[in-house]
Amino acid sequence: MLTEKMKEPDDQDADGEKSDRSKSDRRQSHSSRSPSGTAVREDHKSIDNTIGEGFTEGEESYIEDDESYVEGSSSSLQDDYAESLEESRYMETPAPDAEEAEEEVKRKISESFFYDYMELVSMPFVTPDSNIPLDLLTLVHSFGYDSRKRANLKLLESSIVMYIAGNQLIFLNLKTKEQSYLRSSSGVGIGVTGVHPDKTYFTVAEKGVFPKIIIYEYPSMRPYRILQDGTDLAYAYVDFNFDGTLLASVGGSPDHTLTIWNWKEEKPILRTKAFSQEVFKVTFNPEDDEQLTTSGSGHIKFWQMALTFTGLKLQGSLGRFGKTATTDIEGYMELPDGKVLSGSEWGNMLLWEGGHIKVELSRAAGKPCHQGPINQIMLDEGEVITIGSDGCVRIWDFETIDTADVIDETGLLEIEPINELQVDKNVKLFSMIKMNEVGNNFWLAQDSNGAIWKLDLSFSNITQDPECLFSFHSGAIEALAVSPVTYLMATTGLDCSIRCYDFAGKTPLLQMKFKQGGTALAWVPRLISYGGAQITAGFEDGVVRILELYDPKGLTVFVGRKKVSDADIRLKQVFKPHTAAVTALAYDCDGEVLATGSKDKTVFFFEVERGYKPIGYITTPGPVCQLTWSSSSHPESTLLIICEDGYVLEAPFPAIKEDKEDRDVVSYEIKDMCLKYFHFTSVKSKILRLIEIERRKKQKELKEKEKQERRKRLETAMGEDAEEELQEEEEEEEEEEEEPLPEIFVPSTPCHILCGFYSEPGKFWLSLGGYDSGFLYHCEFPPDDKSSDNTVRKDEPFDFRLLEDTEDNPITTITFSINREMMFCGMQNGAIRVYILSKNDSSLTSMEDYWQYNVHDNNYGRVNAISTSFDDRFLVTAGADSNIFVFNIFSEFELKKVVKAKVPSPRFGIETEPIPEDIEDPKAYSIENARRKREHDKLMKKVEEIKAGKREQIKALRNQLQKLLQMNEELPKHMQFKRTDFDLDSKIRAEIGKKTANKIQRVEKELAWEKEKHQVSLKKLQNRFRHSLENDIIVVHAIQSDHKISSYRLVKPSKYSKTKRASQSERRPSKFERFEKEGTGRKDSQRDTGGSISVPEESVIEKGKKFRPKTLSEIMVENQIEKTRKLILKAERAQIKIQQRKKEWEELYKSKPDDGYEDPKDVQAIKEAQLFMGDFNLKTASDYKIPEHMRINAAKKEEELGPTQRKCT
Repeated sequence: MLTEKMKEPDDQDADGEKSDRSKSDRRQSHSSRSPSGTAVREDHKSIDNTIGEGFTEGEESYIEDDESYVEGSSSSLQDDYAESLEESRYMETPAPDAEEAEEEVKRKISESFFYDYMELVSMPFVTPDSNIPLDLLTLVHSFGYDSRKRANLKLLESSIVMYIAGNQLIFLNLKTKEQSYLRSSSGVGIGVTGVHPDKTYFTVAEKGVFPKIIIYEYPSMRPYRILQDGTDLAYAYVDFNFDGTLLASVGGSPDHTLTIWNWKEEKPILRTKAFSQEVFKVTFNPEDDEQLTTSGSGHIKFWQMALTFTGLKLQGSLGRFGKTATTDIEGYMELPDGKVLSGSEWGNMLLWEGGHIKVELSRAAGKPCHQGPINQIMLDEGEVITIGSDGCVRIWDFETIDTADVIDETGLLEIEPINELQVDKNVKLFSMIKMNEVGNNFWLAQDSNGAIWKLDLSFSNITQDPECLFSFHSGAIEALAVSPVTYLMATTGLDCSIRCYDFAGKTPLLQMKFKQGGTALAWVPRLISYGGAQITAGFEDGVVRILELYDPKGLTVFVGRKKVSDADIRLKQVFKPHTAAVTALAYDCDGEVLATGSKDKTVFFFEVERGYKPIGYITTPGPVCQLTWSSSSHPESTLLIICEDGYVLEAPFPAIKEDKEDRDVVSYEIKDMCLKYFHFTSVKSKILRLIEIERRKKQKELKEKEKQERRKRLETAMGEDAEEELQEEEEEEEEEEEEPLPEIFVPSTPCHILCGFYSEPGKFWLSLGGYDSGFLYHCEFPPDDKSSDNTVRKDEPFDFRLLEDTEDNPITTITFSINREMMFCGMQNGAIRVYILSKNDSSLTSMEDYWQYNVHDNNYGRVNAISTSFDDRFLVTAGADSNIFVFNIFSEFELKKVVKAKVPSPRFGIETEPIPEDIEDPKAYSIENARRKREHDKLMKKVEEIKAGKREQIKALRNQLQKLLQMNEELPKHMQFKRTDFDLDSKIRAEIGKKTANKIQRVEKELAWEKEKHQVSLKKLQNRFRHSLENDIIVVHAIQSDHKISSYRLVKPSKYSKTKRASQSERRPSKFERFEKEGTGRKDSQRDTGGSISVPEESVIEKGKKFRPKTLSEIMVENQIEKTRKLILKAERAQIKIQQRKKEWEELYKSKPDDGYEDPKDVQAIKEAQLFMGDFNLKTASDYKIPEHMRINAAKKEEELGPTQRKCT
């Protein structure tokens, strides 16, 4: 096998120019074997024939940079690519002259060239010089799916799909449900994948420092090409052009680099920065390879490969949203004519043309096209397909969208879909790919809620219903539990589901949905449930549920039925001990007590044998993150309680009370429990200081040894002169000052404790995050000191273990094998680390050699749970990236034997047992709150009974007093007692009155603020709604009929409208009054003159009507007419003003001088300045003129020499 290290291609920027800097020297590899570019051929003979005599092993070769494609169009590019494919991988380019003969020989990549997968793939890290095998853990199966990862579902064949799971690429056969795996080469995760249009290649874009893009051939799975230096940390998206000759890639944060590759020659053609924010997607235009589109956070950008005088450039045009709100764009599609159709966050479609929004498309009545973001848009068989987060697939007419245009100022155009499909409830479609089945229109859909669907979009009479092919957890997996009897596993997460798996048989068994998300799991021990059929689950609302797993085939009810599931689960018991999320569940080693911890800072104890009867609870200084009971080897059963904020408590086994003792207890709180406290204080800076001191001490010892050896050599060589030489060296060493030691630092806020476990009675190990990560700390509970305050105490660990490469990658969870010779650790970055320990090594003195394997996603795949099977044959891990992995431990012999989990048989009579009522209300009372409420109600009932008894006594005394008063009245006047005689003591009544007055006064003072507040509020309401009225509505009802008449509300006139209302005498007379006056005077004058006027009776009546008081409607009409008249007048004035201003502008423009006009005053001023101020032109100027007073001639020189000659004579 011949290996050759491939030299990376030269970088090329957006202008097509070569970049001088190379990134290859900055590459780092995080795996034990660096994924070198080792090349391998299938046939050794063909290698020898192709290479020739001039090629030697280890010689660096690189890809030839052909400048022709820089100056050509996309069609010429494809021709060059086709020609280059015909040439050999190592064909030498002839040198034109002797000087270039010394340069490296440029070579072409052969079509038959492949890399060696085993040299590229990342391998587990094993401590050097250890006996740990590389195959300590072997991946068996994956039960997870990162459904929230963008474009994480690709189709290679009609029945083979590909998706990313952490550091693995999984190939799933839809028919047989078998999995095969492809390992990441970087060991840091996989960013995105892509598939060639011919389905003959697929790309794996890695994550890490300067990650690679590896193109694999399918179905051989051999690495075909490697593209390097395309981004800094991770790839966000890759896409082939329609012909498959070009590949576009876009990087993630921080660089967001867009690169166009000639992938078969491993050359970047063009490179530029796509955008300053996150870029979701990049695609070629199917009709034109020179056009590309990128979209992402708050933007969409349109790219064009343009040929300029400097070469081929990638020019980008940012889409302008204009009046439309800026939106993140997940889905878009290029139309054949160059327009782009994109989605939006609110569900409408945006049609882009020329970098602007041409029209926004919505449904009728303003309804959006989708209820939520549109995640993908495709063109299939002349129809536009859109999928959205609302779980709908809608089909639209292409011609309607392509010819859409704005019809009004709103910019909206209403259209309706041709067909639509609602997949199911609680479905959020993220991406969709078409299955290549002849005669069918089947699609595979990625559901971000954790599922893969098969959809039939034929929309005919025989259309099949949506089929859920696979169901997974959505989001982080919070907890995992393994059966103590068989190969069964249960998981839960915040997606409100609990799922069970047969991890040996690689089969998911069932799932159960709830209203709240799950946060903790524990499999009930065999001492309680011998068949291992019960699971205890904690939820985020504080509820704990006991579930029972069984095989339904064993029930008599199901006998004779054909389709019966392999397993079923039912609710056995439910109770709510906490008011916040349950974070930990633990059974003691004897199975007598269940302890539950929560974020509400409490730990509750239950008696298991008596149906989980509450024993009581204790409060903790902080939220509980882990509970661990001591093992049977400890003399006493104690509970280790680990809190997030640095506190660790140890609680003894709780005392179980009898029913009689428990009845009268008001609360479940256990106040007399003797707890041990440990408050962790950071000692990392002290440890680093000690390590530095030890390092310097060893360094001094080494220097001293070297000094002694040098002394001996000098004495033998120089004799007496050796002392002087040594003294000079010592003086130089003394002058060198030592660097100061690291300062002692303690974080102001304590770091979170991630996990811990018992080592010995009273001693325990802790793993912390934040600043204190990088070590395992051995701690011990201090002696009991009841006088000290546990909240301010500071305790330090007495020992520690240094963990390599965990400074920013702490251990999050730990479990042990049965014999405790292997410690399995889940890491923050999703890796698994296995330490090999000695027997009975509770102090971890042998914790040096380890095996590490990156499994989950390195960015967000924190390992939340890790556990071994009951027989230490399997290891299962669950991470925050939705992935669940199953590994074989020492599988050389176990793989030969096929195993499968056995589901527990149902208990006798389980089918007739009633299912308990579940607690679905998150606001339901907890056990403690319910008990307190019950005790409070009981106390209030007793108080009410006492009050009722006192009232009855007072009532009897009042009746007796009334009888005495009545008897007193029946007596004669002289024998009757006065009313005051019935008072036993007047001072008592006065004292009672005084006390009553004081109480009233005290209550008034207490309620003074509230009283004033409500008075001010009332005053504001009155001023706003009551005092602003002149008259309110008054309704008068008729007595003998249903008639009624009402007034109307009349608002007071504003104080600014009339400062003063005229009096009756000052009031101007009305028209009617003036008419009456004028009319009477005219009649008198006419009588005097003897004239006669005949006024018709009708005209007098009309005038009377004319001058009668106007109604409200007439007044309103006149007011409206007056307003209209004023508006018209105002508009006419504005028009006149506009015309006048227009005339003024015309006159101003007419008076504007010509361009060559110069003001005579300015000309005169310039001349004066030139004469008296001087011309400041440079002497080197072509138009420079020497001023008169600076000109030199013979006469001036003779005048200057005259005085000098006179002095000389």
